[in-house]
Amino acid sequence: MQVLNLPTYDFRFKNNENKIYIFDVVRKKFVVLQPEEWVRQHVVHYLINDKKYPLSLINVEKQLTINSLKKRYDIVIFKPNGDIFLLVECKAPEIPITQITFDQIAKYNMQLQSEFLMVTNGMTHIYCKMDFEEEKYSFLENIPDFSR
Repeated sequence: MQVLNLPTYDFRFKNNENKIYIFDVVRKKFVVLQPEEWVRQHVVHYLINDKKYPLSLINVEKQLTINSLKKRYDIVIFKPNGDIFLLVECKAPEIPITQITFDQIAKYNMQLQSEFLMVTNGMTHIYCKMDFEEEKYSFLENIPDFSR
């Protein structure tokens, strides 16, 4: 797999029926290793190891319904009170981050109401803080580290 613009981590892999699987510490199972999953797993480990978010507050690939359509978000970090702190949209490294990508996470966030957003393809990372009162967002250099 491609080297990403994220720290490197020790991942667990297995090979089964000519497919490579990577272990997801959040879902506690092996999942097929695809380019987007490679990015997602790096981001999960980055959030846990570098940003110090507790595994217990992280959710991966859960379904939500938007305008009667079933969608899946990539990664959510909850606050201890259950509110959503961070919503992450992951793309494969060869998929450029465009306005369409940003519109996708914005639609998800209309329902989820996350305080922070992250869009990444593993090479480029975009971070935002939401201001729901002013109905705007501001771009950041990074997302905050975990704090209680």
